Amino acid sequence: MIEVAVQIEAGWDESVDWENLATEAVTAALKVSPQAHILAARYMAEVSVRLTDDDEVHALNRQYRQKDKPTNVLSFPMVQEDLLEGLANSDDGEVLLGDIILARGVCEAEAADKGVSPATHATHLIAHGTLHLIGYDHMADDEAEHMEDLERAALATLGIDDPYAVVDD
Repeated sequence: MIEVAVQIEAGWDESVDWENLATEAVTAALKVSPQAHILAARYMAEVSVRLTDDDEVHALNRQYRQKDKPTNVLSFPMVQEDLLEGLANSDDGEVLLGDIILARGVCEAEAADKGVSPATHATHLIAHGTLHLIGYDHMADDEAEHMEDLERAALATLGIDDPYAVVDD
């Protein structure tokens, strides 16, 4: 089973059901991955999603990635990739997969650039962050292509168009 805990700081659009959006994004990403078994597991797997401001993400990005700027999403996995298959052996029946943190200003600016709503872009970023939690990365071109393919597949299940499509004006 999966549980998505969402913390929302001031400024995020209050008309959006962020808890449902985050749960759908996490679930969609897991479903298209080799870690889909987590969704039906007897143990409780938790993902924490924090919707915050650019300043907090900037500070975290500087502290943990040595990048002195805000970014759209940060992911902090709590389970080593090679241990994901053994999660069913958890002693307490609960596993924290990790934390996903989104920066509101960056998210809104990128959404405007892409011509999508901030909620749609946040869905993409949460799915992207979820894949990071289960071991995916995009440092090398082949890794990036594979991760983007999984993101496209996950978002398609939610009726969201390819976020990497190049649109000619």
